[in-house]
Amino acid sequence: MNNNSKIYKIILSGGGTGGHIYPAIAIADELKSRFPNSEFLFVGAKDKMEMEKIPNAGYKIKGLWIAGLQRQLTLKNLMFPFKLIHSLIKSISIINTFKPDIAIGTGGFASGALLQIANLKHITTVVQEQNSYPGITNKLLGKKAAKICVAYNGLERFFPKEKLIKTGNPVRENLVNNNYNSAKAKAFFKLNETKKTILVIGGSLGAKRINELIEAHIDVFKTLDTQVIWQCGKLYYERFKIYDDNCIKVHQYINNMNAAYAAADVIISRAGASSVSELCIAAKPVIFIPSPNVAEDHQTKNASAIASQNAAILIKENELDNRFKAEFTALITSQKQQNELSKNIKQLALPNATKHIVDEIVKLLIK
Repeated sequence: MNNNSKIYKIILSGGGTGGHIYPAIAIADELKSRFPNSEFLFVGAKDKMEMEKIPNAGYKIKGLWIAGLQRQLTLKNLMFPFKLIHSLIKSISIINTFKPDIAIGTGGFASGALLQIANLKHITTVVQEQNSYPGITNKLLGKKAAKICVAYNGLERFFPKEKLIKTGNPVRENLVNNNYNSAKAKAFFKLNETKKTILVIGGSLGAKRINELIEAHIDVFKTLDTQVIWQCGKLYYERFKIYDDNCIKVHQYINNMNAAYAAADVIISRAGASSVSELCIAAKPVIFIPSPNVAEDHQTKNASAIASQNAAILIKENELDNRFKAEFTALITSQKQQNELSKNIKQLALPNATKHIVDEIVKLLIK
């Protein structure tokens, strides 16, 4: 009996943000390619984006009544214990009915409830931690997980060292094999092939502080004879679309990120785990502006891990007024610095992360 004919029941959970959802989908896709007859079930948080994204990717999903704790004392926080108990009870029902061979968690409170029950029922669990500083959910789950797949060094501070495997974070397969070159990509965005191009990405909803920064520096970009692909996000498109012209291309969302990365000479970005992994593979000079409004300030820690290798520039939001114009100008006018950052960030890329993670899962399935 070869691997392709084996039938497993595989349950995956990760959600709340794309940074948890897309790695889970990538892992499921790779497992499905190896075990096409197997059965897959996702578990997410009701009313979160996974309830749409997972079915769109072709998988079944069940929702739990769970949400994270808010930073302020709110009614939602008072409801948290009830939601947690409800989610744990529903997780018992889901696991008893589905009877998985393995449970895989990629982060988020739904994965916390599900994998906790899986551990109690002695089902093999695997945790995939995307960030350089793990959240509380994965820290707790890691104690009983069979393996913990990580993207950064130094996580033995948080997890049992013998369980850690450095795999990197899953990224889209077509990004690893990008079929765009710079000229083709700039033509796609109707940009001048000879001009330096800045790509600005702040997440699907957008990043208010980054958008305000770009607005304030449009004259600087034009004075330096550069052009901008500006993904301002769904929440901010109506406000910033007035700046769209021949040199400034304003997008609510960029569907073709392969073309965007290929067109870029310099990238300005948040520092979510998935973005960081993609940017290492894109291998372009990056200015990271991490969001300060995330749990454990993990974006700053992600960006610091790259910047400490002289592989990117890190500017915190509260430093932008003093540092951005001078550092951006120095970077865009120095081909030497651009080449150095590009070379160094490429060395941190782990393009085979999905296959590596699934190799480790397969070892647990067939043992």
